[in-house]
Amino acid sequence: MRFLLIVDSVESPQAVNPELGRRLAAELAEQGHQVHLLELWDGETPPPAPAGAGTPNGVVLHDLAFADERMMNRALENGSRQGSPIPVRLARLARHPAAVEAAFRQLVLRRPRRQEDTRREIERLDAIYHFDFVTAVAAPYRAAFALEEASIVGKKVLWLMDPYAANRTYQAPGGWARELQLLRSAHTLFVTRQAMSDYESGPLAPCRDKAFELAFPALVPPQAEIYDPSRGTGPMDCVFCGTLYPGIRTPDFALELFAKLNSPDVRLTMVGRGWESFASQADAARKVLGGRAQLSGPVSATRARTLTAGADILLNLGNAVSNQIPSKLFEYFGTGKPILHLSPRADDAVLPYLQRYPLALVLSEQEGATPDVLARLNAWLREMRGQSFSYEKAAGLFPEYTPAAVAKRFVEVITR
Repeated sequence: MRFLLIVDSVESPQAVNPELGRRLAAELAEQGHQVHLLELWDGETPPPAPAGAGTPNGVVLHDLAFADERMMNRALENGSRQGSPIPVRLARLARHPAAVEAAFRQLVLRRPRRQEDTRREIERLDAIYHFDFVTAVAAPYRAAFALEEASIVGKKVLWLMDPYAANRTYQAPGGWARELQLLRSAHTLFVTRQAMSDYESGPLAPCRDKAFELAFPALVPPQAEIYDPSRGTGPMDCVFCGTLYPGIRTPDFALELFAKLNSPDVRLTMVGRGWESFASQADAARKVLGGRAQLSGPVSATRARTLTAGADILLNLGNAVSNQIPSKLFEYFGTGKPILHLSPRADDAVLPYLQRYPLALVLSEQEGATPDVLARLNAWLREMRGQSFSYEKAAGLFPEYTPAAVAKRFVEVITR
């Protein structure tokens, strides 16, 4: 079969959704399908090619660059409520005519160039290659809206890794009515298990017959570690690589735990976007932990993989909402390393998965950083240092999250 997948990394070159889309594309090609990948990127950070791209039977790459939207987003600070005053952002925007035009098209005309150009490119490629299925990976949703409007022969598929109207971090334009309109344009919808309730009895129930669960293809062998002769003799490294969201995924409990534990041989490393909303908490932790608290903004994908590979303990922050789970958790499972999960709610959606993982400790925010909790944490850290198991064992625990299993289900569903 012939596939076109569309992924979008314009706002965030290190975002996980495009990477998962690339991973599925590579696996479909590995299984013998003809696969094309359309990359929407920021014109500055070239996206990584899927495995096998450029080989005779590998993924065929196409791309569209949107430097104008990158400049717009930076000038307007992605519309964040935190940060510079509006006049400062507008003055910054005015320095770049292309960014001004992008803002006008998006905010006034409601027709961003990314959506228009992507629609035209989908139609152009479909006319040449006659795809059987064209899939937009969301979020972001620009590619999904472009696919909705595209006039093509191939059947339209939406892979909705993140909610639209049900997303708690922003109010989606048009809400449920707009999402339902989008969904009706598709032949097949893939969603997470946690999002299925919206289709069972919620506002998206009219599209229940075309909605199917699909796991994240996130369980992959870990990056090979570089041998370090001092490994195991220095501080115990507890590492989190991910994005923070006010009210959704916050570092507060983690910082409180490690500051109160204040162990001289434990180091806390947390990197990723979103720290601007938690600057005071980070400063308070640094005052207690000093150099044992390494808290910083985004790092390159290579640096994030290196930090994960070198960690003694992997730290996972739970979501304060029940309809989303961090895909990062399944990458953590693939390492076979001990995982410390901090749970913000009793019905945390990832708890059933962690119960299957033998090297996990779950601490609840509701319990707080009490002496008993700190004692349990300290004992577990000492017990877990140096422990791990093979990728093969991890894949046996969560077979549905391997790229091969995801690709197999993807094909089975769309050809039903």
